[in-house]
Amino acid sequence: MAPNGVNGVAHEDEGIDYSDIEAKYQVEYDEGLDNILVVDGVPVIDKSKLEKLLQKISKDFSRKGCPIKPENITVPWDDAKGKSKGYIFMEFKNADDANRALLAMNGHQFDAKHMFLINRFTDFERYLNMDETYHEPPPEEYKPKEHLRAWLADPQGRDQYATYRGDEVEIHWHGKPSQCEIAYSKPNWTDLYVSWSPMGTYFATLHRQGVRLWGGPSWEPQQRFAHPLVKLIDFSPNEQYLVTWSFDPIVVREGAEQGPQYFSPEDEGNNIAVWDIKTGNLLRTFPSIYPEGDEAKKQMQWPALKWSPDDKFVGRVTPGQQISVYELPGMHLQGKKSIKIEGVVDFEWRPIGDKDREEMEKENKANGAPAKQKKAWENMLAYWTPEVQNQPARVSLMNFPGRELLRQKNLFNVTECKLYWQNQGDFLCVKVDRHTKTKKSIFCNLEIFRIREKDFPVEIVELKDTVTDFSWEPKGERFALVSSSDPNLGNPGPGITIKTDVSFYQLDRTKGDFKLLKTLPARTSNTVRWSPRGRHVVLATVGSSSKSELEFWDLDFTTDETRREGAPWGSGIQHLGTADHYALTDAEWDPSGRYLATSASAWRHTLENGYAIWDFRGQELEKHILDRFKQFLWRPRPPTLLTKEQQRQIRRNLKEYSRVFDEEDAAEESNVSAELIAHRKRLVDEWNAWRQRCKEEAAEERRRRGKKVEPAKKAPQEEEKEEIEVWVDEVIEQIEEEVIE
Repeated sequence: MAPNGVNGVAHEDEGIDYSDIEAKYQVEYDEGLDNILVVDGVPVIDKSKLEKLLQKISKDFSRKGCPIKPENITVPWDDAKGKSKGYIFMEFKNADDANRALLAMNGHQFDAKHMFLINRFTDFERYLNMDETYHEPPPEEYKPKEHLRAWLADPQGRDQYATYRGDEVEIHWHGKPSQCEIAYSKPNWTDLYVSWSPMGTYFATLHRQGVRLWGGPSWEPQQRFAHPLVKLIDFSPNEQYLVTWSFDPIVVREGAEQGPQYFSPEDEGNNIAVWDIKTGNLLRTFPSIYPEGDEAKKQMQWPALKWSPDDKFVGRVTPGQQISVYELPGMHLQGKKSIKIEGVVDFEWRPIGDKDREEMEKENKANGAPAKQKKAWENMLAYWTPEVQNQPARVSLMNFPGRELLRQKNLFNVTECKLYWQNQGDFLCVKVDRHTKTKKSIFCNLEIFRIREKDFPVEIVELKDTVTDFSWEPKGERFALVSSSDPNLGNPGPGITIKTDVSFYQLDRTKGDFKLLKTLPARTSNTVRWSPRGRHVVLATVGSSSKSELEFWDLDFTTDETRREGAPWGSGIQHLGTADHYALTDAEWDPSGRYLATSASAWRHTLENGYAIWDFRGQELEKHILDRFKQFLWRPRPPTLLTKEQQRQIRRNLKEYSRVFDEEDAAEESNVSAELIAHRKRLVDEWNAWRQRCKEEAAEERRRRGKKVEPAKKAPQEEEKEEIEVWVDEVIEQIEEEVIE
């Protein structure tokens, strides 16, 4: 045998088993088909359009972070017809890339008529070889979901509010003193601030990773939106969509998660994102738009996107150029073009009122009737443009999606305009700041459009002073404004108090114009807060360290008397009370319009932070001084489900309901009185026990010192049984008698 091996040494290796080593280090070649996807819903084309189609498909996949070359796409053909079969095969580098593409592009809207439906190639074999024998699945245990509006079924009819102090967020029940309690508390619940959705269904918290929505009696997480470093959020009116904004542009790192709920490479550089709340899917992103002018004074308008009241459209303005309106849920540009308006500055959607909802319900019921139908209800928006060269400033009304101009009003010598819709959509007030011809002084006019009347007549209310705050009465025909001619108005400084006048106006139906009800002169109030029910209003001095007054007013205090006796215009206004909350920064009514909450936030200053709750007359119900207190928010309520007839029936039987509530109030007072008596009796018993103990200790001390213990005085038992009587008045019955002379 010839020598082999090392240094001529022979080795007998025929009997050595290397199978374990070979198995350990064997290289496995990937011969599977997991990296191949089948894409259905592709347009049917001929060979002339093949190259263009492949480039478009490759571009769409690359935008979503799933790059693929056209040569890796196979298109099956129908040779008889000379056209494609409407589906394609896509080969990716590995199974992970294929899975990422499946998540990102399944359900992708390729064009108006085609949507991609994607499956793995291996799924076909799996489904073909599936065992068709039926095996009954084990029944799953039913777990009922919590109702997101369960708080509305509270037996006591209480409202809720949220507070944010330090790192602690608390949800409180608010009602009678014995019914106030904490419903839920959680430390480190948010990193920035909290917010309620418009109807109170969701509770939003902001974090570095994005936004989280919570709800239900157990406050379980309902949805999340991955927008890193988010700073601002805005809900659509019907809680279907959410807008988020971050100062930092969107960045998609390599290997980041892909899918309908995450950003893709095509979103990079944008700041604003629109999400679907139910699914959590990302609908579209936008860059921030800043107004033209001085770079140092640029400030982004928020909300950056403005929702139509029915959640069907959302619009954004490009200052000086156009209004772009997108249709939900696809977020495609409505009509494939923006509304070109030279010089446009701002716009606002008209709200839907109760009358509009009734008309829409009637239209829906009459859809099956053969009678001639009226024109379908459309949204309306108002916008204004400034003076450009020889063109005057202009306010315009437009219906949408018809894009028909309904009314235009020219304005002259305009410095600034603000649009204020009344919440029922009955009136539009345009606050116009005008300058004199010399441009040395500014005064204000109110241009009020009466929307429900033919040709939208406009009334002008001329004012001499600068208007600092304007507010419509909810569901009413009145408005309040704060005006001032104080020379310090433009340059406020520390310790300077701006003198203001507060005026109330009301529509005079006999003449068809707005008439001054009353002016309250020489005030320091700078904020008007109407009750959600109307009638009651609070005038507050917000953001001042020297003045912090609250004035509570009732605008219908003597309505019946004024009607009966023909009293002068505006005599029904009554001052209910005055209060003070030092350095308050916010004031907000609860949804019922019975309570007002004022707060002093640590975000603005560190002087006596906390909150207080008042009734509509200005009586303080509770006050809490809390260090590091940041936020107070009442939980909103959705619109009532009662019909107009049911509401009228309740008003007719209000005395019967009042009797029940009075009995509950009397029982509450009785319980409070009983608790007070028991508390006082306990204090008296403690006093008597302490007194007796002191006497015994004194007697023991005298004996220890060898002194004579004085005999007890006469009737010691009477002295020990000293009683304190407490008189509690309780009204059992109250009868009103009318004496006719």
